[in-house]
Amino acid sequence: MRDATRLNPGLPLDLGWVQSVRVNRPGIEQRASEIGTRRSVKKHWQAAWLLKAVTMIDLTTLAGDDTPGKVNRLCAKARNPVRLSTLAGLGLDADLIPHIKTGAVCVYPSRVADAVKALDGSGIPVASVATGFPSGQIPHDLKLEEIKRAVGEGAREIDIVINRDAALRGDWQRVYDEVVDMRRACGDAHLKAILATGELGTYKTVYQASLVCMMAGSDFIKTSTGKEKTNANLPVSLVMIRAIREYQEMVDALADAQPLDNGATRASFNVGFKPAGGISTAKQSVVFLSLMKDELGDKYLSPHMFRFGASSLLTDIERQLHHQAEGHYAADHYMPLA
Repeated sequence: MRDATRLNPGLPLDLGWVQSVRVNRPGIEQRASEIGTRRSVKKHWQAAWLLKAVTMIDLTTLAGDDTPGKVNRLCAKARNPVRLSTLAGLGLDADLIPHIKTGAVCVYPSRVADAVKALDGSGIPVASVATGFPSGQIPHDLKLEEIKRAVGEGAREIDIVINRDAALRGDWQRVYDEVVDMRRACGDAHLKAILATGELGTYKTVYQASLVCMMAGSDFIKTSTGKEKTNANLPVSLVMIRAIREYQEMVDALADAQPLDNGATRASFNVGFKPAGGISTAKQSVVFLSLMKDELGDKYLSPHMFRFGASSLLTDIERQLHHQAEGHYAADHYMPLA
């Protein structure tokens, strides 16, 4: 039995596995170049895919001018991300309309309480960045304290940044130990490990970091903070997704090999994926969904398993849905974000 909401218990660090990683760069880049050209999603099918993408957005504000009012407006948009007139024009069943809401709202730790209050009763979780986001250049004990405070304020998901210095030096034991500590600090909250792939240098290092974070108990692995020069792109996403697939195969094999006292097998679980930064168009969202479907299957087309770290993406998706419903594009100010 597989439970998509179960926390990742992790595995002991296997440095032999990590060091044996090999990545075929030309193969990865060729495969990535083909994604988006092999599928053509049109008309009502496109609308369905875009509505699904809306439910997988971590609607995000991570700015120095974040205020309670700004967070409240963002949360109102998360509850009703697409205008009701547009949903009606698409012919969406009335009983489905309440389910069209974003996957989460992501804010700084200082704004978690505001978001929790604004989202009360909506079922939308609050995610918070932590651990000295985006650089991670604060002492380890302060990273753990920041996680605990965000969880204490009501955050149900914590987006942590890994130690890039340790990753670049190949000190995987340190990366593992620190993420294990962060996993404990999260308690029952889900942990999303940000690799900051634009700063890791090679696909091999990205793959290794992905494996180490999953072994340490990350429930999601995430491409970027959104603050690097290079954020989410298809080649690096493909590398991370294939690391997830390999890790899942190992976990499933262990679950089958370790029966419980009653003869049943241990429940398996899934590690999710979150591309973040640089994804701003509806077309890009469909390409990423196609990638997930092709590489990991339909089970990953769920907010429990896949998220977009984005804010401007929602505006473009809503414009495309408005076009589907009304036959013309609306100006951006017709569908304000926050």
